[in-house]
Amino acid sequence: MDVVDVVETEVRELVRRRGLDPLVDASAVRDVVSEVLSDYDERSLSGNLPPLIDPGAVAQRVHDAVAGLGPLQRYLDDPELEELWINEPGRVFVARRGKSELTNTILDAGQVRDLVERMLKSSNRRVDLASPFVDATLPDGSRLHVVIPDVTRAHWAVNIRKFVVRAHHLDELVSLGTLTDPAARFLEAAVAAGLNVIVAGGTQAGKTTLLNCLAAAIPAYERVITCEEVFELQIPLPDVVSLQCRQPSLEGTGEIRLRRLVKESLRMRPSRILVGEVRESECLDLLIALNSGLPGMCSIHANSAHEAVTKLCTLPLLAGENVGHGFVVPTVAGCVDLVVHIATEPDGQRRVREIVAVPGRVEGSVIEIEDLFVTRDGALVRANGFPPHAERFVRIGVDLVRLLDDRAA
Repeated sequence: MDVVDVVETEVRELVRRRGLDPLVDASAVRDVVSEVLSDYDERSLSGNLPPLIDPGAVAQRVHDAVAGLGPLQRYLDDPELEELWINEPGRVFVARRGKSELTNTILDAGQVRDLVERMLKSSNRRVDLASPFVDATLPDGSRLHVVIPDVTRAHWAVNIRKFVVRAHHLDELVSLGTLTDPAARFLEAAVAAGLNVIVAGGTQAGKTTLLNCLAAAIPAYERVITCEEVFELQIPLPDVVSLQCRQPSLEGTGEIRLRRLVKESLRMRPSRILVGEVRESECLDLLIALNSGLPGMCSIHANSAHEAVTKLCTLPLLAGENVGHGFVVPTVAGCVDLVVHIATEPDGQRRVREIVAVPGRVEGSVIEIEDLFVTRDGALVRANGFPPHAERFVRIGVDLVRLLDDRAA
């Protein structure tokens, strides 16, 4: 056994004797590691043990193995990495600034299974033949997704999407180059005025971060209810209740889907409702809530603002045969106010590409939209459109014409 193996074995034994939970008592585990290393260093002087060359490196490796995620922990600790995934034990990838790279980390199948089990321990979720997919949140806020054979061909497929929040307010998105100052000022006023906002974009485009930053503009006196598949939103307000879905039990009972959360949230006296992402029939429940006069926001996968509006008209049809375009299209037109589209550029930079208004007009079965901000020559600039509900801006003391006048900005 080498130094790391000896120290790790002794640390695990002490952790077991002292009844420590490595996932909860990480700092206590670090103290145990220091204690064992000090004792090992003294014993190695007798020549019966390999010398301790780099105590700091050994301490980190042992701590990662006992209280972290072993060989994956250094990637999770790297602030520049955004996502990590395992296609097979010998192929571990990471993404940095929107670009992926193959790492030199080599695992075996047993290590992958052990790591997944450790990651799922804190979430009380499981993955097995009956439930070959699992979504969960790690203690640091990262999102875990696992798929196992025979859904995959041969190996466990693991994705860890780190919640790298580089911005908490719209001003910080301006500093990062994601948004221009005039657009940020407008969105801030629109959220404060109670307009319904849809954030659209592709995978890893920054939808959740943008939704968090928009939520920071909600007045502090409002009560916000969030509904998500797994907890990702972090709303910096005093009165927030966060809800997440639940997997079925081993008997196949007890599942709580997003539709149920949206319905239940309406019974919790919300001032505003936020849905992390709409993918299926829960879109109908969200539209019904917004149509009742309750302000809200959500995100949706779409390649443009126009496609997002089209998708909002399609997803509710999944709720049942009795739901038709004749109801959905005018409902979307009447309750969606703004769509903000964000995308990842080829260089990895995330930028808001367009902001459009939905004025409520329908021609045939097509919902009209008006451009508020568009991208021209690589820059987000003011277009000619105006948002609906100008009276709501007046109510909060905002001169909408002046706010959208690029010369005044």
